[in-house]
Amino acid sequence: WSDLKALFRLIVLMREFRPHIVHTHTAKAGTLGRLAARLVRIPIVVHTYHGHVLHSYFSPIKTKLFLSIERRLARWTDRLLTVSEQVRSDLLASGVGRPERFTVMPLGLDLDPLLTCENLRGQLRTEIGVPAEAPLVGIVARLVPIKRHEWFLEAAAQVVQEFPTCQFLLVGDGERHQELRALVGQFHLDGHVHFLGWRYDLARIYADLDVAALTSANEGLPVSLIEAMAAGRPVVSTRVGGVPDLVEDGITGLLVPPDEPTALAEAICTLLSDPQRRQMMGRAGRTRVHPSFSATRLLDDMDQLYTELVAQRRGNRY
Repeated sequence: WSDLKALFRLIVLMREFRPHIVHTHTAKAGTLGRLAARLVRIPIVVHTYHGHVLHSYFSPIKTKLFLSIERRLARWTDRLLTVSEQVRSDLLASGVGRPERFTVMPLGLDLDPLLTCENLRGQLRTEIGVPAEAPLVGIVARLVPIKRHEWFLEAAAQVVQEFPTCQFLLVGDGERHQELRALVGQFHLDGHVHFLGWRYDLARIYADLDVAALTSANEGLPVSLIEAMAAGRPVVSTRVGGVPDLVEDGITGLLVPPDEPTALAEAICTLLSDPQRRQMMGRAGRTRVHPSFSATRLLDDMDQLYTELVAQRRGNRY
């Protein structure tokens, strides 16, 4: 009922505003927004896939249903944007959309605060009581199943065998909060793990990390890795989705297979034992994401896209 109410309200708004372009994001908003746009006969419809929910999210039956919906919606969409080449390839392989309707448009973020985060180094460690000499590894992600924090915690238990003073941060919140706290005890990590919840001072957090990790089972193009690289931090991540499009293995970070906590732990230990390599990767990562993933670049790309789409419909009466 909530979805039907939202759909009706979108139809009312579109009829009042009469936009030339409707641009939707995310699965639910993309479904309701594009359906409303079709019913109102909006001239141009654009949708951005920041990833997809076609594996590792739902049961096979639900996934099949959502896939059929996405295939239908793609026929009603003038341009399909993906944040990475891999997401585009996955969607095409699943029968969603046609190649000529896709455009790869990477994310664009305000990275300026992260470029100078070294000035904030030490503040977070003081806040949570982590000594300057203790290795600090963090993951910035919603506490939800797709992020597979259990792999991170299992790897952490192995890392402390080699680096007994190592500390670990979980930044974010979500439905698995209590479950993950229980796992900390099961992995004998009491005193090593800090749950920071939702934070907006991400520059302070990245400034004090020695390694930034991500353990997702599925990703489009992870914001947290872009932020960590802009902050000059080496990253360790599962090789999933669009991550290899962002992280060059061995150059800007280390990639490991999903569901292999031991490989993850080994990669983290490799970087913790080599400060010079961490610095080199951090510098290479910053060069990789800035200005390529800056907000200015995204605005320019979006302006060009909208102008192109409107030009193609110039003969239409809006």
